[in-house]
Amino acid sequence: MASHNELGTKGEQRATDFLQQKGYKILDTNWRNNHHEIDIVAQQKNTIVIAEVKTRTGRVFGEPEEFVQKQKQKNLIRAANAYLFKNNLDLEVRFDIISIVVEKEDKFVINHIEDAFSAVV
Repeated sequence: MASHNELGTKGEQRATDFLQQKGYKILDTNWRNNHHEIDIVAQQKNTIVIAEVKTRTGRVFGEPEEFVQKQKQKNLIRAANAYLFKNNLDLEVRFDIISIVVEKEDKFVINHIEDAFSAVV
């Protein structure tokens, strides 16, 4: 596996652990529908949380969350709609971004941005 894929996998695992520690119920990870993927599908009370995880080794090119641009948001919205339909869910949906920067080999700085964007893009 390429090193950037390994970094992404580690970041997604950290994000999953982080959400569980905050009391979220993890419903799915790396859920795919056609060409669209949702990193984490979680539930917080009566809300389905679609979380996009961005992990970087530094901030030279900007904060990780800055890389979730309009097209990615549209793809996440499409994937979320498919997920809700396939799982027959009728709950509120929120789109979060979990931004992770690896400052040292073992130090992950996590920024959880709740309601990062809306389904109207």
